[in-house]
Amino acid sequence: MNHFISLKDFDAEEIKKIVDLAGQIKITPSSFSDSLKNKNVGLLFEKPSLRTKTAFYLGALQLGAEVIYYSPQEVRLGEREIVSDAARTLSGYLDAVVLRTFSHKSVLEFAAASSVSVINGLSDLLHPSQVLADLLTMQELKSDIKKLKVVYTGDGNNVCNSLIYAFSLLGGNLHMAIPKGYEPSGQVLDDAKKNCCLSGGKISVVNSLEEAAEGADVLYTDVWVSMGSEEEATMRKKAFKNFQINDTIVTQTEKDCIVMHCLPVHRGQEITDSVIDGEHSVVFTQAENRLHAAKAILIYALEK
Repeated sequence: MNHFISLKDFDAEEIKKIVDLAGQIKITPSSFSDSLKNKNVGLLFEKPSLRTKTAFYLGALQLGAEVIYYSPQEVRLGEREIVSDAARTLSGYLDAVVLRTFSHKSVLEFAAASSVSVINGLSDLLHPSQVLADLLTMQELKSDIKKLKVVYTGDGNNVCNSLIYAFSLLGGNLHMAIPKGYEPSGQVLDDAKKNCCLSGGKISVVNSLEEAAEGADVLYTDVWVSMGSEEEATMRKKAFKNFQINDTIVTQTEKDCIVMHCLPVHRGQEITDSVIDGEHSVVFTQAENRLHAAKAILIYALEK
């Protein structure tokens, strides 16, 4: 049984192996069409989803598995029944559960009680499946991530935390431009420092996008107002107003810089139309790669 909860649970070689597998699946998908034959995969989602649901649902089907989807109102973890009871029940039916929750604590409780593989499809702390797709995208378009200056700007959220784990383990250079008060998890940054001592990676946080963007090979952003933070929308828009990826910021980067966004996007806030629809944008290649990454994760989770 292999859980996929956080990238901090992996070493660099394991991460590379899953990313390489995703790349192989993208090139020759038919070679993997029976990889999960006779397997049953459940998608238990407490939060709305477009890319994660589609990627894991179609991914499992295209690998030969049967799939069942549970909508936010069907299960109500912690309300209709406690997390551990749901985990033990589904363990009797399924071979793997993809869990998308508001609370990372729920993912950990579910995995602790489950006797089948649990995959983190997003929690308030982490979004590791997204970052595997991001790594695949960078590998495809930019090759060795150790040679790249990658700049993330925006909220120190679940995507940001997972990027930190990935780059600190792989020995990459991740520079984050984030307003004061919205920095990533302190525990994640502490873990990253330890990882960087072994990998040679560099993780930094500054409070100026103009400073961070100079010479960037990759610019990456996410929404300023994540699900669950809607009541902070006005305050966040004010705090993040100088952290928008726009044409002026792009001119400070390398000429062949790529621009990434994990979607959904609030156009005109964290990124302008001219950039996301422009020549530097690889946003929809990145979105497509969610499918290939999801397949690789499912194969990892269900391999004997």
